[in-house]
Amino acid sequence: MDFSNIKLVVSDMDGTLLNSKGKVSDRFFELFQQLKDKNIHFCAASGRQHNSIVAKLANIKNDIYVIAENGGVVKQGDEMLLCYFLHPEKVQKLIPILRGISGANMVLCCDNSAYIESKDERFITLFQEYYHSFQQVDDLMEIAKSIPVFKIAIYHFDSSEKFIFPIVKDFKNEVLLKISGQHWVDISDEKANKGNALKAVQERLQISKEQTLVFGDYHNDIEMMQEAGMSFAMKNAHEDIKKIADFITESNDDFGVEIVLENVVNQS
Repeated sequence: MDFSNIKLVVSDMDGTLLNSKGKVSDRFFELFQQLKDKNIHFCAASGRQHNSIVAKLANIKNDIYVIAENGGVVKQGDEMLLCYFLHPEKVQKLIPILRGISGANMVLCCDNSAYIESKDERFITLFQEYYHSFQQVDDLMEIAKSIPVFKIAIYHFDSSEKFIFPIVKDFKNEVLLKISGQHWVDISDEKANKGNALKAVQERLQISKEQTLVFGDYHNDIEMMQEAGMSFAMKNAHEDIKKIADFITESNDDFGVEIVLENVVNQS
């Protein structure tokens, strides 16, 4: 593998850069400094809220690009480079339908805050891993009428693919639907995916597809893998992602990202 041309590294977070305990390794931060010294840029790309991504990468947050909400927003530091909002009428149309899914918990993802109406303490505890800034409200419909929404995220404790996606699949011509993990389905504007967001970062940096390396593990990573000259699926990735990736690296618990980055550093 020839990494000598790589100028931009892009990594998904959950299941990829983060281990199963939700941590970024010290090894990654050491490698990041070496990448920076060689003028290789880094971008974190996640379905997570921007504030949650930044919290995981706090000591390098001003030196990286961040694609949040599955491509709904792109920032470099405090500067907004791109954002896609769902049409308010679509949000208001979907809320009653999503409320009707047994066992599902809904999140409205907005700039600087997320909103939930769930009273399920188990969900609220878990949800805070992904959303650092949030408010619990009585009626999400009132939020949808007054605040722009990047994304609706829906969580199911058993399976998003089995219990949520079949209910919303008929909306695929109106919105972008992404199974973004075993438990999550994300609903966004049609243009809001990690691939379009990555294009914005590449344009800003004047870096080509061929100079871009991407790591991912789930369906919400497909578009950004297609915008990279070199793509890696994690060993723990969904089988669909392994099929489209150029290469497979070790799992997120076995330093799959870091092993590849060591080769990038050594060859550049």
